[in-house]
Amino acid sequence: MKVASIIVSVLIAIVLWSPSASTKSPQQPEELAQQSAEGWLALVDSGKYTESWDAAAAAFKNAVTKDQWQQALKSARAPLGKLQSRKLKSATYTKTLPGAPAGEYVVIQYDTSFENKKSGVETITPMLDKDGKWRVSGYFIK
Repeated sequence: MKVASIIVSVLIAIVLWSPSASTKSPQQPEELAQQSAEGWLALVDSGKYTESWDAAAAAFKNAVTKDQWQQALKSARAPLGKLQSRKLKSATYTKTLPGAPAGEYVVIQYDTSFENKKSGVETITPMLDKDGKWRVSGYFIK
């Protein structure tokens, strides 16, 4: 019985000290912003333009009305056709952007292919909103 108790104690110690059981390191801003961006892009890709406005950063909503956003996105995305592929190109953290207020931003670029535009670059810029959540503050397609 004593040997079994020692074995169980050793196994517990091994599990507690193993790297996979250790606390995960906090996610980097680039990772958190990318998760937010990809969720937001899923709304845009599925044509949920008003929902993408609802999910955007406060600064974004202050810059463009929901109706303006919906019209602009329809004009920009409809001619491109359906999304074919999207691959992360870069994600860069910064505290300054030209023409934007000071804050925390991640500029993310994707190499993207659509039905009617085989090679494009999407630039999406999440920012850390006042409530501590990353939300999209800018979106461009080239």
